[in-house]
Amino acid sequence: MSINRKDYYEILGVPRNATGEQIKKAFRKLAFQHHPDHNSNPEAEEKFKEANAAYEVLSDPEKRAYYDRYGNTEEPGGFGFDNFGFGGFGDIFEAFFGGATATSHRRTPRKGDDLRATIDLSFEEAVFGTDKQIEIWRIENCSMCHGIGSKPGENPQKCTDCDGHGEVRRVQQSVFGRFVHTTTCPRCHGEGTIITNPCPQCKGSGRQKLKRKISVKVPPGIEESYQMRLSGEGEAGIYGGSKGDVYLNFNIELHKFFVRRHSDILYELPLNFAQAALGCEIEVPTVDGNTMLKVPQGTQNSKVFRIRGKGVPRLNSGGRGDQLVIVRVVTPQSLSKEQRQLFEDLAKMLPQADMPKDKDHAERIKSLFGEN
Repeated sequence: MSINRKDYYEILGVPRNATGEQIKKAFRKLAFQHHPDHNSNPEAEEKFKEANAAYEVLSDPEKRAYYDRYGNTEEPGGFGFDNFGFGGFGDIFEAFFGGATATSHRRTPRKGDDLRATIDLSFEEAVFGTDKQIEIWRIENCSMCHGIGSKPGENPQKCTDCDGHGEVRRVQQSVFGRFVHTTTCPRCHGEGTIITNPCPQCKGSGRQKLKRKISVKVPPGIEESYQMRLSGEGEAGIYGGSKGDVYLNFNIELHKFFVRRHSDILYELPLNFAQAALGCEIEVPTVDGNTMLKVPQGTQNSKVFRIRGKGVPRLNSGGRGDQLVIVRVVTPQSLSKEQRQLFEDLAKMLPQADMPKDKDHAERIKSLFGEN
């Protein structure tokens, strides 16, 4: 065979005085690199075959001594590739790397699936918090068999196909040696057990879907962008894993005249010309009830008054925002004859309106076009 004409030390990349441990380490590296299950390169099989032949000779003191003396393994009384004390490089790979060329099945605990739900809130409920109840469907362990799957009082039987391991080994002989492949048992699907007398409630699945009611305490200051997690209220885990969680989203109803901006509440206060010009004291609604607001004379349209502490509680940080009262001077759309005469007389007495010169004028213009 041509492979025996090559220098085995050169194939493994070790010196001629290499120790047994160095030879083993070198082969292990090459075997993993060139094994057909890890390398699809057409040349990989040949390189693996060379490394296998070199290792089988150099790892055996008697065979190594013969090789060092004669330089090959084809002399009478020698030993060829097929006469080594191994069944081929499949067996050597098995000895080094655990005996399986497929991933072993593991019954590891796995957390249950998470669920999602949405809670509808009124504007006031989002501001002050509330207690709610939600209904969800979730997978739980069967209450009759406690997740085993068998009829109460009976246990699942060991699978005879895999002897309870959950996986089967298939040996394949090829020109390159013997390969051992490990796959999930097709009969028990990796469980290692067979349910011969299933639970009448869950039909052997060990799980059931149930409708549950969950109480939720909604904290003050909730926003629609906020997401709440209910730990351990999701679906049952697998193989003893922990339960999943429930994630809550919130849908907050619009208020008929309040608008929320983070922790502040905005309210538009309509005033007529006389109230804005002469000033007044007017009742203003808040989420805590009505309160009196003093409007000074000469108040301009879009003027903002701040009522401190009448906003939304700040979630996780304490305190409350404010209520911002935005003045809207309302122009009457229809006038009686007497009212029109009064406005005409007033117009003759009032000076021509000038462009506002206060520093906030530009900001008010921007806000009208949504540029803030």
